[in-house]
Amino acid sequence: MKIATYNVNGVNGRLNVLLQWLKEAEPDIVCLQELKAPQDKFPLKAIQDAGYNAIWHGQKQWNGVAILARNLEIEEITRVLPGNQDDVQSRYIEALINGVVIVCLYLPNGNPAPGPKFEYKLNWFQRLSDRAETLLSLKIPVLLIGDFNVMPTELDVYKPEKWVNDALFRTEVREAFAGIISQGWTDAIRTLYPNEKIYTFWDYFRKAYERNAGLRIDHFLLSPQVAKKLISGGVDRHVRGWEKTSDHAPVWIEINEFK
Repeated sequence: MKIATYNVNGVNGRLNVLLQWLKEAEPDIVCLQELKAPQDKFPLKAIQDAGYNAIWHGQKQWNGVAILARNLEIEEITRVLPGNQDDVQSRYIEALINGVVIVCLYLPNGNPAPGPKFEYKLNWFQRLSDRAETLLSLKIPVLLIGDFNVMPTELDVYKPEKWVNDALFRTEVREAFAGIISQGWTDAIRTLYPNEKIYTFWDYFRKAYERNAGLRIDHFLLSPQVAKKLISGGVDRHVRGWEKTSDHAPVWIEINEFK
């Protein structure tokens, strides 16, 4: 089973890119972030014509997450990350697919830091940590997938010394990510490539893609039941070079299917 994550940076504006990649890569399950579309503007017909079922949590102009599945039923669990009933940002959706819990998330950026946006990010991280711990306790296959807006280590960022005070790399954020890992989750891409510089995002400015001045901020965290079935994974880096593409590239893993 091939599972992918892709921050599309506007699902309607990048629809041709998304459809081209889906046809080329043929993932079985896809988590999308930054739809930047209200609920009624999600391009469902185009997605269905490409062979995928979908559930999504849209929001006008900003945020938005979706889960796509090819020839598989999607049973929605929740589209609310517990812990703050006043949070209206569309950043979380959770579903059951073929006996596996898929969590698609888009963690807040948090800049400028310090400040209210950074506090919101840390609070969101704590809520995610609490939910992650609950899901682990169920002892079932779970994947936490998406744009975490954090570079876990210096290996995950081009010129780390320039990012020390950024909300994606501040000590508090890296510690929050490490705290979730310590519950028993496996960082799939780093496990597969323990010593390599692998990036999933390149800014539009200063020819970042051409210089490979990137960040690794899109992650797969696997519960123990999934980690033991991990086969391979990687980044479809070339998609970042397509015309009118997102500033992220699709990231994917392959796992043995659950019987």
